Amino acid sequence: MSKNERKTESIVRKHFEAFLDNIIIEEQSSDNPKIKKLLATASKNGLGVGFPEFIIQYKNNPDFLIVVECKADIIKHESSNRDKYRDFSVDGVLLYSSYLSKEFDVLSIAVSGETHTNKKVSHFLQVKGDKKATEIFSDKLLSADDYLNGYIKSPEKFRQDYEKLLTFSKDLNDKLHGQKIVESDRGLLISCILIALENKAFSKSYKDYSEPKQLAEYLVTTVKNEFQNGNIGDDKLLILTSRFAFIKTDTSLSKKDNVLRNIISDINENIKDFIKTHEYFDVLGQLYIEFLRYANSDKGLGIVLTPPHITEFMSEIAEVNKDSTVYDNCTGTGGFLVSAMNLMVKDAKGDQDKIKNIKKNQLVGVEYQAHIFALACSNMFIHQDGKSNILNGSCFDEDIVKEIKKFKPTVGLLNPPYKSDKKNDVDEYKFILNNLDCLEQGGKCVAIIPMQSALAQTGKVYEYKKKVLEQHTLEAVFSMPDELFFNSKVNVVSCIMVFTAKRPHPKNKKVYFGYYKNDGFVKRKTKGRVDLYRKFEKEIKENWITSYMNKEEKAGFSVTKVVFADDEWCAEAYMETDYSNLSKDDFERSIKDFVLFKGIYLNEISKD
Repeated sequence: MSKNERKTESIVRKHFEAFLDNIIIEEQSSDNPKIKKLLATASKNGLGVGFPEFIIQYKNNPDFLIVVECKADIIKHESSNRDKYRDFSVDGVLLYSSYLSKEFDVLSIAVSGETHTNKKVSHFLQVKGDKKATEIFSDKLLSADDYLNGYIKSPEKFRQDYEKLLTFSKDLNDKLHGQKIVESDRGLLISCILIALENKAFSKSYKDYSEPKQLAEYLVTTVKNEFQNGNIGDDKLLILTSRFAFIKTDTSLSKKDNVLRNIISDINENIKDFIKTHEYFDVLGQLYIEFLRYANSDKGLGIVLTPPHITEFMSEIAEVNKDSTVYDNCTGTGGFLVSAMNLMVKDAKGDQDKIKNIKKNQLVGVEYQAHIFALACSNMFIHQDGKSNILNGSCFDEDIVKEIKKFKPTVGLLNPPYKSDKKNDVDEYKFILNNLDCLEQGGKCVAIIPMQSALAQTGKVYEYKKKVLEQHTLEAVFSMPDELFFNSKVNVVSCIMVFTAKRPHPKNKKVYFGYYKNDGFVKRKTKGRVDLYRKFEKEIKENWITSYMNKEEKAGFSVTKVVFADDEWCAEAYMETDYSNLSKDDFERSIKDFVLFKGIYLNEISKD
């Protein structure tokens, strides 16, 4: 019996006609001149115009298209090499996508089969500028809203939006620099604007203010009212309003026509939507990192903001879930708490009461520096969470420790300030011990610190290592990429340590050591260190986590070893070399690493 492709088309047509309030369906060709031009050379035989079965546009999302190709015979769904464009539905729809994605984000749908019960459906997403399409969704036709939401929340869309954010953050930094707004105030200004834009009245009316001084007053007053309505407390409100007060007196912001108004508009157009779409990404932290890249006046204060992919990785290593209470005693801009919140909310699976409790009671932080504290509170406010549980002060203060312990934290995440003055600054292990002391017994603490702290075998740092093992269990140490903090313009080689709280380290316990030097990130001049090829997202992170969870031993990658306080806590000291992949370049690189190690780290340790 011959197959009838019209039956397949009828199935698709009837499916999408149910959503005509939101979409426009066209067949074979389009009235959109941009689409028409792109399909002008998209013929399956390479000789002319391409004619997809269906072209679907969203009325309120003009940058996103759906293109559909149909075949009656399931056997003709997909060829082995996807290069039989005339004969197979997957092959044909991906051809159209390759043309349309030059100007649009394209969801390609291949449908084969003549009946609802006997059909094949494949989906592919190719965002504008990408050379390849990525498989997405299940093998069933979904609603128009499901397609749109899936596209918006997809990793591909996030990467596209994130790259735009990086570009905008550089442009914004240049603009703020040109207006002589000091680096330490730039993050505060942006956070203030983002909070104000959450207020509907401000969002609608700020453009009506022609006098810059009045707009500056309106901006700060709006944010003060937002914090008051959030019951943040009088003491914290006083700190926050004092940190934002510079906006009312800054020469460029309060006296120059249109400067503040244009900055607000830029942020409204380029950042606000990103936060709404990717609600648990630490945007303020990322912007702050960008500001540090171009003018790191805070380096002397030991501020080293953890890259977002590492805060996420550490949260997963700590096994954060909906029932965790997470504590960061060196909160910074709040990056760890945002990443933890993301995992906790996902694990809550839509339980709104649980999500509300997570944001209100299960995220706790302490930040010493007032301007960073203001950023952290703002960041958490933007994410509609527990800003009331971030304290301003020293994490070593007895009253603060008592307050933190009331929350009964089960997970500790921290990136302590790195010592710039070896003699007078607080040691990183002291912050780790403080965090562990606040956790419930059996809680997990994951900290990222300089590698030299792991290598110490004598002196003050050794004494701290000894104290840690007397009171807590060392579970793992991961050697991190050498240039992990490249974007913060800080040259420090780091490691991540995993501890179990309040259980002394067993004498013969094997500790997992991972050589996690390759996270797949590459350096680009204007964007810094980025996951350009999505290696970390697609495979490396999962490999890191799985290897640790299973305590796998792999030559050149990981090893387990019984260690004591006077041992070096790093994979490099114990793991076997994987000779199968060695080259001359590897040998030369190792020699250079050794010389660097001997010349810098051993010298630093001897100073301690």
